[in-house]
Amino acid sequence: MDYSAPYWLPGGNLQTIWPALFSRRFEGPAPDYQRERWRTPDGDFIDVDFQHGPPGAPLLVLFHGLEGSSCSHYAQAFAATARALGWSYAVPHFRGCSGEINLAPRAYHSGDHAEVGWILQRLRERHGRNVMAVGVSLGGNALLRWAEENGDSAARVAQAVAAVSSPLDLVAGGHHIGAGFNRLVYTRLFLSTMKPKALAKLAQHPGLFKREKLLAARTLYEFDNAFTAPVHGFRDTDDYWTRASSKPHLHRIRVPALVLNARNDPFIPAASLPTQAEVGDYVTLWQPLDGGHVGFAHGAWPGHVLTLPSAVTRWLQSPR
Repeated sequence: MDYSAPYWLPGGNLQTIWPALFSRRFEGPAPDYQRERWRTPDGDFIDVDFQHGPPGAPLLVLFHGLEGSSCSHYAQAFAATARALGWSYAVPHFRGCSGEINLAPRAYHSGDHAEVGWILQRLRERHGRNVMAVGVSLGGNALLRWAEENGDSAARVAQAVAAVSSPLDLVAGGHHIGAGFNRLVYTRLFLSTMKPKALAKLAQHPGLFKREKLLAARTLYEFDNAFTAPVHGFRDTDDYWTRASSKPHLHRIRVPALVLNARNDPFIPAASLPTQAEVGDYVTLWQPLDGGHVGFAHGAWPGHVLTLPSAVTRWLQSPR
């Protein structure tokens, strides 16, 4: 991806915050989703928002990021791009992210590859062979973990996958977002929604985790120690971040995979990004200097965020 930020949008933080709040996400009308509720094998539910294309059209699936949804700026931009291409489009919501708390004694996490696999398999059975998947941030890491765990069989479900602004090394990214400006702004923003959801989960399932430990959490490391790790079967945050990271296993991927990270992403230290020698022949790395975290704004003020989905979908449909 040959990307340079507009002159009026300098630095990784501005390139992250401004596009999410102010840049144009679509041309014409807003995406018009039709929601389906799916029952999960463990008796819970997820909500999937669809934008239907013509019969036989390719299906683009987007796995959102931490606390994201089908209304996130990037999800709406990918919806607009899919609509322009005549593709169908689906945004499965991770549990608890569709506006209603889920039922089971669990939520979602960065290594949730089994959930990703169940969703993709169901969509593949329903829509046929032309399924492509994009994961953004947390969703991208989980999507890559699915591709890694499934090896050759992944290509029988998805033609190609792409991960955008994903924290491939959760240890490096997790500590980075827990310090300085990142802690003051981004961590506080995430915890403002994650902690109330966790407390709602505790009200559903008393004793699931220690309430006092959650209330004391001031970083994602502490939150994951109090909630994410114990609820999802990890020993602690270190165990979770280590086991869920996709970077150590990228060489196992056997489906065409694009991994896109801006080198000025404030969530992810550039030094932690993989080199081509580390990832194997199936993985393509795009690491532009600019872009921020799921930013990649383009054009005159206030900019738009359609360049990113346009570039990613071109790659997904390119012959290999």
